[in-house]
Amino acid sequence: MTDEKALIERLNHISTKNEAFGELVKLYDKKLYMHIRSIVLNHDDTNDILQETFIKVYQNIGKFKGKSQLFSWIYRIATNQTLDFIKQKNKNQKISSEEINQRIINSIISDPLFDGDKAEILLQKAILHLPEKQQLVFKMRYYQELEYTAISEILGTSTGALKASYHHAVKKIEDFLKSH
Repeated sequence: MTDEKALIERLNHISTKNEAFGELVKLYDKKLYMHIRSIVLNHDDTNDILQETFIKVYQNIGKFKGKSQLFSWIYRIATNQTLDFIKQKNKNQKISSEEINQRIINSIISDPLFDGDKAEILLQKAILHLPEKQQLVFKMRYYQELEYTAISEILGTSTGALKASYHHAVKKIEDFLKSH
């Protein structure tokens, strides 16, 4: 029996669920934080989304069918929570996407936890100009160094489509960087 199967069994048993969940949080906390942070770029928002993600995992672990890896299932929940958060935030702010992008860049620059230089800020600006799906694929592949098969499970997209999306994202980023 693999460690993952044993963990899932313990998560589904009433007497071991809380202890197993603590292990799950320790196992995925930093990875999920970095995944969510690479999308929302804000520490406080990341922590809120991370907490909501773990609540959702805890509440729905019994629905995990084992058709994918536990890692992929949890990342899919985190990704969906993050995208829902962004959509809700954008809807509430009622401002243009350009204004949203500028606010994101301003928040990155003023964030005490951001340690990037001008080149990193320019890269973030380039990424913000990509369509949402290309942003996700680029960040998951470039920053988190996830394999296409893992990204495929998380996003529910074929690896061929992901490779094409990544290639187009890289090309658009290169073009953006050359023009700035």
